Amino acid sequence: MKPKRSLVGSLSAGLAVALLALGPSRASAQTPAATPAAAQVTVSPKHKAAFAAFEARVKEYVALREGIEGKLPKLSKDAKPEEIEAHKKAFQDAVRRARASAKPGDLFAPELASHIREVIKAEMPSKVKKEVRKTVLESEVKAVPLRVNYPYPESEELLEMPPTLLLRLPQLPKQVRYRYVGRNMLLVDRENGLIVDFMPDALP
Repeated sequence: MKPKRSLVGSLSAGLAVALLALGPSRASAQTPAATPAAAQVTVSPKHKAAFAAFEARVKEYVALREGIEGKLPKLSKDAKPEEIEAHKKAFQDAVRRARASAKPGDLFAPELASHIREVIKAEMPSKVKKEVRKTVLESEVKAVPLRVNYPYPESEELLEMPPTLLLRLPQLPKQVRYRYVGRNMLLVDRENGLIVDFMPDALP
């Protein structure tokens, strides 16, 4: 499996400093619990409703997948690799059955997507956007399917989101994370690897 790579880590030193100057950094856990209260960024009033609605939809997904995982046979601490893989596959299959009607935009609703594009465009200096765009487009993620309910291939590169950008996006629970594939933003389940949803043209 290819290692995950940070977009910030791929920036030149000067541009990385410019990114960090936008606001306090946070861990790549993409969860509010990882961010000290003092480091939180105030969400613009015009984005609050859309962000809150998205976060509520994500919580609904998390409740669904947590319920499914809770019904699966528990893995022992000494589980073999093939047993872990079989458990993951069973988890994926169960979630896919439960979300058989899922389609793009169920979580990244059009209104929310517009707000996210606006935040990304407004919060990142043009030089930084160029560097991030170059890193994203040059990453080896050509085999990642842009399809809801399909697994993010383990053989493909994982691009972490810039911490300062994460602060300004809707906050995620620990079970899911944002990913970039080309100019598209994905919402991926951390454990089963499924693409929960995606939005096109997230990167300006």
